[in-house]
Formats: sequence, C-alpha cells, structure tokens
Amino acid sequence: MPRKNRTFTKKLMSIYNRLLEEQGHQGWWPADGPFEVAVGAVLTQNTSWRGASKAVQNLISAKKLDPLKIHRMRQKTLARLLVPAGYFNLKARRLKSLVEFLLDRSDGDPSVLIREDLQVIRNDMLEVWGVGPETVDSILLYACGHCVFVVDAYTRRIFSRLGIFEEDASYEEMRSFFEKHLERDVELFKDYHAQIVRLGHEKCRPKPLCSECCLRGMCPHAEFTEQK
Repeated sequence: MPRKNRTFTKKLMSIYNRLLEEQGHQGWWPADGPFEVAVGAVLTQNTSWRGASKAVQNLISAKKLDPLKIHRMRQKTLARLLVPAGYFNLKARRLKSLVEFLLDRSDGDPSVLIREDLQVIRNDMLEVWGVGPETVDSILLYACGHCVFVVDAYTRRIFSRLGIFEEDASYEEMRSFFEKHLERDVELFKDYHAQIVRLGHEKCRPKPLCSECCLRGMCPHAEFTEQK
C-alpha cells in the first residue's frame, strides 16, 4: 500500500475529533450479538434504522432471530415479520441468502469470520445474492471485528461537500482512502462511521443545516451556503 499522505490523515482526524467532541462516542452498532448485527445490516438497506429495528424486534418476539430458524422458515413467513423494514419480500430473500452463507461458512456465527483472511472473506461475501459492499463491510466491521471502513450515502454527501471526494467517487475509492489515511483501528473505524451517520441524519441533510454543523468552519459547501 502506498504511504499515507500526512495532510489527509491530519484532516480526517481533525474532522473526527470535532464530531466526537460535538456528538460524543456513539456506541454503534446497537445489537445483542454478532448475528443480530448481520441481520440488521441487511434490513437497514434503503430504509431508516427505526424500521429495520422494528423488523428485528419482530424476529425476536417470534423467537426466530436464529440462523437455523430463519434458514428453515418459509420465505413468505419471514417476509411478514420484516414488513417494517420495507421491501420485505426482497429482504427476506436477501436475509435467507446471507444466513445460508453464514451457516455454511461459520455455523451461523459471524464472529467466527475474524479468523478468515479479510480480502478472501470480503470477496466471498460479495458473491452472496443481494448483499452489496456497504452491507458486507458493516457485517465485517461490526459483527466480525475486521478492520474495514464502512462507506454509505452520508459519507459521500458529507465528504464531497468538504471537498475531499468528487460526488461520483466510487465506493471502493472512498473506502480505500479512509483505510489508507487512518490508523487501522477497529474501534476508530466503528465510531468514525457512526459519527458520519449521525451528522448526515441530523445536520448534513440534502438541504443542510450548515449554521448548526460543527464542521462548518472547514466546509466549503457551508461557506457557499451562508453567502447565498
């Protein structure tokens, strides 16, 4: 891997430290164990965390939050429990595909995958039907403990406004940038991603609240918005 650019490292850590000071440590991902994290990562696709959380609670209430039970359930039955997460038929199929992979690879326990080579297991998980890079990396980081940075729509929005990425930067370009310029620390990667999610949800919206944002002094977009 090429050497770090210290300027980028310093800027990324300055951003993180401001977010941490303003928002506090996020303690993300909220779940009871690695398998629940993996399920939540699938269900939160294209929906709010609130909806995904309700679907997870449905599985818990039905005593079905278990890899073997999900594997054995009829897809239509599973879909009914996932209604709060939206796209429930599609997500039922995706969840069953992921569970089949986990049962085959780790007896249903994602935490076991920490023993696997990161690049190998990441490539293999990306072959699972309906599971994209953001979902895979969320599982690898939060459920398995692999040191991989999670990128999402909030990351693209915030860091393009900060002038660090172009708006059309690829997922892999952004992920590699963070991993190259930050210390490879699982807890840092977890909290940095969580800080980004909170900022994007509360302040750096499609129509941003720049005057309330702790990053406004270092953000060209905020300066442009305030001048209008």
